[in-house]
Amino acid sequence: MTKSIDFYWDLGSTNTYFALKLILPLAARYDAQINWHAFNLGHVFQSNRYVLMDEPKAKLRNRRDDLMRWAKRYDLPFRMPDQFPIKTSRALKGAIAMRQWGLEQAFIEAIFSAYWEQNIGTIGEYSVLRGIAEDLGVDPTAFEVACESQVVREALIESSDSALARGVFGAPSIMIDDTLYWGKDRMEFVEAQLAAAG
Repeated sequence: MTKSIDFYWDLGSTNTYFALKLILPLAARYDAQINWHAFNLGHVFQSNRYVLMDEPKAKLRNRRDDLMRWAKRYDLPFRMPDQFPIKTSRALKGAIAMRQWGLEQAFIEAIFSAYWEQNIGTIGEYSVLRGIAEDLGVDPTAFEVACESQVVREALIESSDSALARGVFGAPSIMIDDTLYWGKDRMEFVEAQLAAAG
């Protein structure tokens, strides 16, 4: 029986960048399938009355330093983008739209690289997303039309509402069966559950 991992993500989440890099080899090692769930993190934050930038300045500074420690630890080309935060809804819809071409994961990896490694702060705009779609072999006009379709719009809303219903409060959130692991630093527990599943 194939093991299944539900991965809830938003492009605007720094921790999701690292979790994405760490979950892929884990899934491969345990022959697990990743179900990608784009969701609107801002909507979830708003529902919980949480404002990231209202946190103490000392905590925000420490978070930045800690991210760079993670980048060094895993030898990743991470950098804080000049434009942060950004609106991510178009990128989220883009990932959902890419399902019809079987390129959801490839698109997700490409947009995270563009924003968190290459400092492309306009990653939330179709002018950039169309180029990524084209690089993946998808007609950019067909891609944008799909992104703005009612089906994809409703899929993002449903995914965000479903995340809240399952108890997701932040990104990344990784669920195996009904167990939720939040953040980039829970991979030890994720691996243990995957290993226990045989």
